[in-house]
Amino acid sequence: MPAAFILRKATNGQFHFNLTAANNKVILSSETYRNQANAQAGIRSVKANCGPDGHYERRTSAKRQPYFVLVAANKEVIGRSEMYSSRSAMERGIASVKRNGRKAAFRDET
Repeated sequence: MPAAFILRKATNGQFHFNLTAANNKVILSSETYRNQANAQAGIRSVKANCGPDGHYERRTSAKRQPYFVLVAANKEVIGRSEMYSSRSAMERGIASVKRNGRKAAFRDET
């Protein structure tokens, strides 16, 4: 299965998306959006911003697990990764978003 942005409706009625790799693992998750159009704009923002390394902020959680966020040019967070077991695993996650983000298919599961 190719990489895909999967749009879903949350239990609170809002919308969110995940970017999944070809192995169907989630590599980036969005915030929730009030409407479907804004969620789709978020997907377009991922596609536009996922290439440059400067759009990735590498962070460490309170439990000392590495993760990253993808930010737009205005520094607003577009999506977050899962928590990783190591910095090298996090870097592989970033590489996967860079590789898959621009060409990923779109699946509307709302």
